Amino acid sequence: MRRFLRPGHDPVRERLKRDLFQFNKTVEHGFPHQPSALGYSPFLRLMAIGTRSGAIKLYGAPGVEFMGLHEENNTVMQIHFIPDQCQLVTLLDDNSLHLWSLKQQGGTSELREEHRFTLKGPPGSPPSATQVTAVLPHSSREVLYLGTESGNIFVVELPSFRVLEDRTITPEAVLQRIPEDNCNRRSCELVEALREHPKNPDQILIGYSRGLIVLWDLQNNKATHHFLGSQQLENLFWQRDGSKFISCHYDGSYSQWPVSSDNRQSEPLENTVPYGPFPCKAISKIYWQTTKNGLPYIIFQGGMPRASYGDRHSISVIHGSQQTAFDFTSRVIDFFIIFSSDPAAEFDDPSALVVLAEEELVVIDLKSAGWPAVHPPYLASLHCSAITCSHHVSNIPLKLWERIISAGSKQNIHYSSMPWPIDGGTNIAPDPPQRDLLLTGHEDGTVRFWDASGVCLHLLYKLSTVRVFLTDADPNDNMNTLGEDEWPPLRKVGTFDPYSDDPRLGIQKIYLCKYSGYLAVAGTAGQVLVMELNDEDAEHVVDHAEADLLQDQEGYRWKGHEKLKTRDGPVQFEAGFQPFVLVQCQPPAVVTSLALHSEWKLVAFGTSHGFGLFDHQQKRLVFVKCTLHPSDQLALEGPLSRVKSLKKSLRQSFRRIRRSRVSSRKRRGGGGNASEVQEANAKFDQDVLQEMELAPVQRKIEARSAEDSFTGFVRTLYFADTFLRDSSRHCPSLWAGTNGGTVYAFCLRVPPAERRMDEPVRAEQAKEIQLMHRAPVVGILVLDGRSTPLPEPLEVAHDLSKSPDMQGSHQLLVVSEEQFKVFTLPKVSSKLKLKLTALEGCRVRKVTVANFGSCKTDDYSENDLAVLTNLGDIQIISLPFLKLQIRYPCIRKEDVSGIASCVFTKYGQGFYLISPSEFERFSLSTKWLVEPRCIVDVPEVTSNNHVHKSGTENAARKS
Repeated sequence: MRRFLRPGHDPVRERLKRDLFQFNKTVEHGFPHQPSALGYSPFLRLMAIGTRSGAIKLYGAPGVEFMGLHEENNTVMQIHFIPDQCQLVTLLDDNSLHLWSLKQQGGTSELREEHRFTLKGPPGSPPSATQVTAVLPHSSREVLYLGTESGNIFVVELPSFRVLEDRTITPEAVLQRIPEDNCNRRSCELVEALREHPKNPDQILIGYSRGLIVLWDLQNNKATHHFLGSQQLENLFWQRDGSKFISCHYDGSYSQWPVSSDNRQSEPLENTVPYGPFPCKAISKIYWQTTKNGLPYIIFQGGMPRASYGDRHSISVIHGSQQTAFDFTSRVIDFFIIFSSDPAAEFDDPSALVVLAEEELVVIDLKSAGWPAVHPPYLASLHCSAITCSHHVSNIPLKLWERIISAGSKQNIHYSSMPWPIDGGTNIAPDPPQRDLLLTGHEDGTVRFWDASGVCLHLLYKLSTVRVFLTDADPNDNMNTLGEDEWPPLRKVGTFDPYSDDPRLGIQKIYLCKYSGYLAVAGTAGQVLVMELNDEDAEHVVDHAEADLLQDQEGYRWKGHEKLKTRDGPVQFEAGFQPFVLVQCQPPAVVTSLALHSEWKLVAFGTSHGFGLFDHQQKRLVFVKCTLHPSDQLALEGPLSRVKSLKKSLRQSFRRIRRSRVSSRKRRGGGGNASEVQEANAKFDQDVLQEMELAPVQRKIEARSAEDSFTGFVRTLYFADTFLRDSSRHCPSLWAGTNGGTVYAFCLRVPPAERRMDEPVRAEQAKEIQLMHRAPVVGILVLDGRSTPLPEPLEVAHDLSKSPDMQGSHQLLVVSEEQFKVFTLPKVSSKLKLKLTALEGCRVRKVTVANFGSCKTDDYSENDLAVLTNLGDIQIISLPFLKLQIRYPCIRKEDVSGIASCVFTKYGQGFYLISPSEFERFSLSTKWLVEPRCIVDVPEVTSNNHVHKSGTENAARKS
């Protein structure tokens, strides 16, 4: 049999790979990008959100999530749940209707698309004849009523989507019952709203855009009442007992209309302009909620005075003498009220207002005094300030976890204590095996700590670095404070705030030591802050130190932004991570790499000019190393000068093409006619363009010029206790890799603990390795005598890792964009390499060591390299033999920002941004898999003479 096996094919290893590796995209964390529609089922207690890209997402209790995607990728315009069913209907902007069902399979519920349908008119009719503007799922669960632009109301059977033509409600039929002097044919154009009578399912309220409202009898197919509004209609709402309904209008007014059996035409009881008398914006939606104390809740969207507040996105709540206009920082898509859904209840008794804005979901507690916001357990607005970096820490110790939660709870005292009101479905996923943190750095200088252990990405704590610096905005300013006589009574809600006081505050690198509680963050203007966790508020001075990375070299002048100004004297910090030292890089360029060793009390940082080492225990700079090449002027220009550099690069590229074209003409000689020369030039242009397009994919490894821009850019920093000088003594060391393919190694002398404060840390350069192909170094790793990666600082001290093998020879792994190379230590002689670019035509963008456990046995696990390339592929490469194990397509190669944002975890999972507000979570491991597992059961319902059994399958079968 051996001769039939492929070379290198090992069936045992192939079986083991199947037990170790499996690629799955598991869940999307964060807030849906570009939401466009909102729906809610009081029966299922589930909320649905549709997006412009055709996605539909259902949410219930924490951990209960479903997702579907329309094949058309069109905008979801409306979402409507079928009453008392596990079904919903979506309307897209291409006028198609889609029926979705929640069905049980394998012990969990799944969201599936059952049918699709597009309403078609008679031959030759205009598109407006069937353009759906309003959808009403009838409580019988048998039909949909579809209002259109033409004024026709079509009746569609469920679930077949068959049009019941004999039940169509035409404008002509409506006008027959209305006096001619009150309206004409144009009064019945464009159906704006359809509402079923809350007590009589045989009656529906039809609202037309021009203000005509008709109560239609479905049994007798006639209008029983008509109501003439004087303004353009926006929406309708029935009061609970069906005796009145509310209409809201384009001029910012709403009217209350009585429905009496003895009067076919009614006048409004009252017409109110809440924010008049000046011209106001339209009220697009309204609720009138009854309560036991007799005072209703009137809740509506819009209605603000046009001149002064026309740009505000508001929802107003009026209850007796209380009135608040909740002011959102992004456009309001839709909202709904959670109230008593018991048909026997006499009052609505509203409990919560749920608002879907363009950039966040906000829930307001209507039961508590002051109407506070409810802290959401999911749908977090990750991009409340733009995400600039992320950092994942696995297996957080319980004590640190509890201290972070405690610090976060002190920040959330202004939130309501109300339980999350959208609580449908049951989460049946097992509890997370460990506590994981995802830290995101933001443009406004904040770091957010997210619980990434399970399906719900939940905010635990927010850290702000702004207090250390002097900025235009005072951190003590409160945007929500309003004077007593302020009108309109606006109150800002939500966390989305896309505007940064100073772009220099942006966080670029984060490093958290989970064992010591030390945190290092670095920013856009060369600032490096080292922090420690404090359980109490404190006021103290932050020590400052400067690191001159140019080392006073002549001929260099920084053209970029200035450093941030710091506050003098003591600074007040709230409980949580508090900075105790600030290292300011000079020039104040973006910090490109960061490493923290909490056992040695050292922090290393790098920029495009060099790198440095700082002793944060003695608060003393150990050394700096300039990596700038003499010709690397681009590194001195800073981000604000980058546009000029881009123009210069383009200009140089075109000059090279022109020179090549001229030289090729000279080589061809002066012979040949003009057409031949023209044809040759055209072919040359095509070849050049093709070469430019295909170069990143097809080129082999090639030596790069030392004059390439940003060669001194420090890409990676790494601490290791290894053999650097000789094979008999190991010592602490710092390794740095640059964009020009250079690796620097420094031998460190860290005094013992008893003399740590008395003697300085000393550093001496021991090695300098120059990769021949000069590709950027993206990762450095030292393997011990067992070919195992060295443990993290303090990991052995906490009995969470074996002590490294210091008897056998160590190996150095250097990962560049184009190849993996293993060197022996301390001689640094080449031992093994894998040329990734030459073989696969791709470049390494991210690399990390991940531990993969077998799904068949707990006794076996191995460390491998997880690698993300510029093509969006993820490759798993074995250690120490650098054999490609498996490759998975993960991210589209055009999604440059997604590739740049990717972060791997220690146990074979990962996150990357699929939009500014959403992380896609994926798993490479068969053992570590975080995905939604939930079930939705349908309670027994008896209403409208329809009896439904419990269980999703039964409900779906009934339909």
